[in-house]
Amino acid sequence: MALPTLPEPAPAPESGPPRPVRAGERSLLPDVLRGLALLGILIINVQDFAGFREWTQTGIDRVVQVFTDIFFNGRSISLFAMLFGWGAAGMLARYGVGTLARRLAVLLLIGAAHFVLVWHGDIISTYALLALALLLTGGMGARLLVTLAGVLGAWWLGKELLAAFAALGSPRPRFDGLPDLVPGMSYLEVVAGRAATFVDSLIGTSLYNGAWLIALFCLGAAAQRTGLLTRPQEQVPLLRRLAVWGLGLGLPLGVLLAWLNTRGDFAAGLLAIPVRMGGGLATALGYVGVLGLLTVRGRLGPLRAFAASGRVAMSNYIAQSLIMTTFFYPYAGARFGTWGAAPAVLLALIVGLAQVPVSAWLLARFGTGPLERLTRLLVYGRGVRREPPAS
Repeated sequence: MALPTLPEPAPAPESGPPRPVRAGERSLLPDVLRGLALLGILIINVQDFAGFREWTQTGIDRVVQVFTDIFFNGRSISLFAMLFGWGAAGMLARYGVGTLARRLAVLLLIGAAHFVLVWHGDIISTYALLALALLLTGGMGARLLVTLAGVLGAWWLGKELLAAFAALGSPRPRFDGLPDLVPGMSYLEVVAGRAATFVDSLIGTSLYNGAWLIALFCLGAAAQRTGLLTRPQEQVPLLRRLAVWGLGLGLPLGVLLAWLNTRGDFAAGLLAIPVRMGGGLATALGYVGVLGLLTVRGRLGPLRAFAASGRVAMSNYIAQSLIMTTFFYPYAGARFGTWGAAPAVLLALIVGLAQVPVSAWLLARFGTGPLERLTRLLVYGRGVRREPPAS
């Protein structure tokens, strides 16, 4: 059976009466970017789900690891965080502080449930907590937001580089950050362990990554102010600069990251953090430039399909966790620690690409995803009407 096609979206209004943006008002570029970022996040997260260490990979596993480090590692999550800031800034401008604060509170609860019941790597709760800082940025213009992002980002990268250089020559082994899972653990045992650490993890992650993530949110908010994603035809020179300078800086840093991830020493692990995030931001901006230019020229081609998964990103993100933990964790498929990078990334590709047609079906049948519907119900007090089919 042929999958239904989505109607051609029109540019989303950036101001107007307080109501959810309907499908026909959505701009294509942000949803395509979000859908591609979601696939990239799964490709990187599968390392945690499967339980393999980057620096131990050999043969085809190492080839796959190098490829993902150059093109996805730190890139997809940076893009996703900027899009989160873009969306939050749009909601703040459209509805005001109260509605955005209510949405962030709902996302915090959803993220907490995801962390405790499904997977320890949740980002929704951390984003929701840190995005409260955006409530203070409503009166800031794009230039000030970029400046603020630059100051926060430079400070965070600087402290991480200093920590890495201070660790040079340390005999300590590299820290892998993988979950503490052993064969035979029951689901309740795993959940109990996550429940006991949720608050400490949320606070610790927010304190450690807070400045960097807020910087990314501010860049997304600046994009919202300028209409970079909703009116890319007005920003062609900027998109060209992002494509050239972003990829020109980010891809070489991706090669450096790939090399660092072949080393098992403590200093290499610490240095990989700022290289991953700094190069990831640069490459993510390059991807925005390239895809923005393709959008302006009407040449997105098959990439347009990712708009569907981007429109139900939260449902897809948590579905990824459900599928992967069911496959790898000891209470179900029990494959944790037995796969290398190549088969794990292949599985991630299969799952991530399968979500594209499933998302298109959800949108055609229900108008939105289940968690998106729940969120809108809790924030606005009503669900989402299904859009009529395109004539």
